[in-house]
Amino acid sequence: TDWTLPKLRIALISDFHVSGPAMSLTRLDQITRRTNATSPDIVLLGGDFAAAAKPSYSVPPISAVAERLSQLRSQFGTYAVPGNHAWEVFRAATEMRGPPNLFAHGLEDAGLPVLSNQAVKIEQGGFWILGIEAQRAFRSRLFRFEGLDDLPKTLAQVTDDAPAMLLAHEPDIFPDVPSRIQLTLSGHTHGGQIQIFGKTPVVPSRYGSRYAYGHVHEDGRDLVVSGGLGCSGIPLRLGVIPEITIVDLQQAGT
Repeated sequence: TDWTLPKLRIALISDFHVSGPAMSLTRLDQITRRTNATSPDIVLLGGDFAAAAKPSYSVPPISAVAERLSQLRSQFGTYAVPGNHAWEVFRAATEMRGPPNLFAHGLEDAGLPVLSNQAVKIEQGGFWILGIEAQRAFRSRLFRFEGLDDLPKTLAQVTDDAPAMLLAHEPDIFPDVPSRIQLTLSGHTHGGQIQIFGKTPVVPSRYGSRYAYGHVHEDGRDLVVSGGLGCSGIPLRLGVIPEITIVDLQQAGT
């Protein structure tokens, strides 16, 4: 669907995995400053703010991460969705088997709205932001996951015909997203994190490399998957550069 509103610059930053030397709070400060330097109209946080807890890692307090992200500046504000690691890190939240997530509380305490199967109208901009919960929140069995996402519930909250975009941590939801949504934005895959001779051996998606990275145009719909910033599993990226993803939307023909 064509974008019908004035030009909009989106800064999508995702998969921070703040922990240890690979993604320190100092580096998070740098990311925040560089994002602000792109002059975005809106900033979207794609989830996975902290790394899965491991004995060799030091995971900083929720408040410390949220305080730095609260320094992001844009015309229409900053909106976030949880990621799968939000549930893996905070076991107390996982035991609740449902929202609200404890990390989400930390972000919201710092003034950063977290969309948990929610739609919000950006009145000044004339468009909707929809955010869904993690699709891989709980491991139900080996290589099988249970999600907390509810796309129909979220879509039902859109009450007019204004343009709408969807923020979803995992891109696997994309085949189910209707054409009513102008753009879907995701993270989670890290672009494969390790790329060898142009191939990504491991992508955490049931679609393999289909939605691993970048702009995907499929059945008249558009998806942008950020390569993310941090690391998961092992503190190494190979052939996949950490990125602040900038998406410029403009009317067709302008």
